Amino acid sequence: MDLEQRIKIIFLKNGIVLGFILLALSIFSYYLITRITTSPVLFVAVPIFFSLFIPILLTVFFCFNGRKKLGGYWTFKQATTGIFIMFLVAYLIQFIGKDIVFNKFIEPNNIVNTQNAAITAKAALMKQSGEAPKVIENSIAEMKKDFAMQQNITIGSTIQNIVFSILFIFLFALIFGSLFKKVPPDY
Repeated sequence: MDLEQRIKIIFLKNGIVLGFILLALSIFSYYLITRITTSPVLFVAVPIFFSLFIPILLTVFFCFNGRKKLGGYWTFKQATTGIFIMFLVAYLIQFIGKDIVFNKFIEPNNIVNTQNAAITAKAALMKQSGEAPKVIENSIAEMKKDFAMQQNITIGSTIQNIVFSILFIFLFALIFGSLFKKVPPDY
């Protein structure tokens, strides 16, 4: 089996593992911010931690691990290809698992629950900072209006979001590919 095939296989497997880990993290994060925590700080910190810091650390681990399995060297093109495959597979698992299965069948009210948690967190934060009740009411009314505008999701907007996501995935694969490439030394 040549190097290109090994890259595809290794990073397809890494993408599957990464996708399921990210799916579990996003579902755990949802329950944490909507059911468990009441702290406004945790409402903001938990999604950032579970959707930014942990995925970056996992991606770095999988990139180093994959490169090591390939012998320690790969070109920019090979790195970008492998990382793009990993990101794309992880995104597809996350999209199907969270956006389709979880959001439609397991927790169909997840958007409303998340919005309610956001409103509660913002109101608590504003009360802690000493805002007037009228200001808090106006701010919450504005949030509800913004949420109502976001609920009109069409098939076209979903397709557009998927295309933008794939473009961003490719951009991130280029960035990570440039960071993790390691060309063998010329002797």
